Amino acid sequence: MASQGFWSLGGDNVPPNTAGSQSPSTPRAWCQAAAQKLSGGLGSKLCALLNVAEMEKTSSELPTKPQETPAAPCDCNKPCNCPKASVRFSDLYSTDLLPASDGDAKTMSFLQEVVDILLAYIVESFDRETKVIDFHYPNELMQRNNWELQDEPESLDDILVSCRATLKYAIKTAHPRYFNQLSTGLDMVGLAADWLTSTANTNMFTYEVAPVFVLLEYVTLKKMREIIGWQDGSGDGIFSPGGAISNMYAMLLARFKMFPEVKEKGMSSVPRLAAFTSEHSHFSIKKGAAALGIGTESVICVKADQTGKMIPADLERKILEAKQKGFVPFFVSATAGTTVYGAFDPLIAVSDICKKYNVWFHVDGAWGGSLLMSRRHRWKLDGVDRANSVTWNPHKMMSVPLQCSALLVREEGLMQNCNQMHACYLFQQDKHYDLSYDTGDKALQCGRHVDIFKLWLMWRAKGTIGFESQIDKCLELSEYLYNKIKDREGYELVFDGKPQHTNVCFWYLPPGMRHIVDKEEKNKRLHKVAPVIKARMMEYGTTMVSYQPQGDKVNFFRMVISNPAATFEDIDFLIEEIERLGHDL
Repeated sequence: MASQGFWSLGGDNVPPNTAGSQSPSTPRAWCQAAAQKLSGGLGSKLCALLNVAEMEKTSSELPTKPQETPAAPCDCNKPCNCPKASVRFSDLYSTDLLPASDGDAKTMSFLQEVVDILLAYIVESFDRETKVIDFHYPNELMQRNNWELQDEPESLDDILVSCRATLKYAIKTAHPRYFNQLSTGLDMVGLAADWLTSTANTNMFTYEVAPVFVLLEYVTLKKMREIIGWQDGSGDGIFSPGGAISNMYAMLLARFKMFPEVKEKGMSSVPRLAAFTSEHSHFSIKKGAAALGIGTESVICVKADQTGKMIPADLERKILEAKQKGFVPFFVSATAGTTVYGAFDPLIAVSDICKKYNVWFHVDGAWGGSLLMSRRHRWKLDGVDRANSVTWNPHKMMSVPLQCSALLVREEGLMQNCNQMHACYLFQQDKHYDLSYDTGDKALQCGRHVDIFKLWLMWRAKGTIGFESQIDKCLELSEYLYNKIKDREGYELVFDGKPQHTNVCFWYLPPGMRHIVDKEEKNKRLHKVAPVIKARMMEYGTTMVSYQPQGDKVNFFRMVISNPAATFEDIDFLIEEIERLGHDL
């Protein structure tokens, strides 16, 4: 059984959720131990903050006029001139902080208060006794706090109140029972890296303004290309604002590779193009085609089998049909880990077809690409080394804080040729260092956020074997769920066979529906079950899991596991909670 991990400060072998006890999974028990182990009074401060947070749980309304934040106590362990105790944030404004001439002490006090708020939220997020969500309908939430922007500045005390209110109603995506999206969990090293990145506040376009970050991106992308299987990690790549943009980059490069004149002359200079992708692929393939002027009608969907995998024979048939109609096939996107079923397209067979017809072979591994880190599971991506480009999102299965998405490209220099505009105010050719490290001209963006440091620092902290262990654990949990419900009364799997990824897709049939003979009537009622249970989950705040229809299949639950904090007990809880919330439907 997985260890309590973060909560091990509070003691071992104590059953979670024991009524009336202080288990390691409660913030009070944890901070009592932390108060003894953490220096500088931080543990005691967390206890005080969490006591306040627990009292707030019983309050249904934010006060109309929030109480003033008290002056923060000094945590110094020796006599000092620390001004923290005398700071009254109700009398201070943002103009009193740095770069104000006397703003250093006030800035430190203010940021310490913000950090205290964040630390309390982090600790609470890992507590199974807290809600995943404090749900309110949009109109209710709009009325609960004054969210409007004003002409006059607010005091720093008001700013701190806004910080607390924002987190009060935020979804606790680090919560062990949050399963709603592909990106879940909160890594402490990744969080620290994100804080550092924001503090550095620089741009990724040139080495002169981001020397360390540019080098780290170079090192990390090379390592990722080595893991894909490209010789010596050769090729190119870039971090982009999410998998949808990475996929669009791939389509852009494929078009430029086949018709380089399109960069200057536009779509009127090229024949009508055709792209191909599975009917289970991510919507970003069509969205990219729309953005690039290729058109969604030029994206041809290939049939998938009952487990969601692309059928290679249908791909070849669709390519030949497109050629006969005068289209020029230029791009095939195979999916390594589809969003709903978690299916892995047969990459070797797809690669053979792409080679036969001289079509760019892209692998959308936004969800499943991280399985390359696992010796036990990387076989599911056999053939990825043949790809011209690969999308890989570490912010999913590797739990790197959002956002962190990479496009890896086999051909070096292609991105530069495709996207560069030679802006002389950024990319001067007479700089005194190696200009190949000025990576901004190969990106579509000018301003580009530093996404690399989170991944790089986590990789240093965990090592490749740490990521491998984390990924293997999530897949073990999904197999546990699959085995638990496959023969359980009231559950039906959406497709036969063990899932390849952590996606487990199933219907829950309440007792009153299990003996309905009329298939049409049964599906009509079943379609409403998952939405109602999901709504109840959110209203109670106990857990969150996604649902959707697929093709002719009515709404079903899509359980995905990427949260390193989740345990076997959390899977048991989910099953019991679905049954509790849906038994009367």
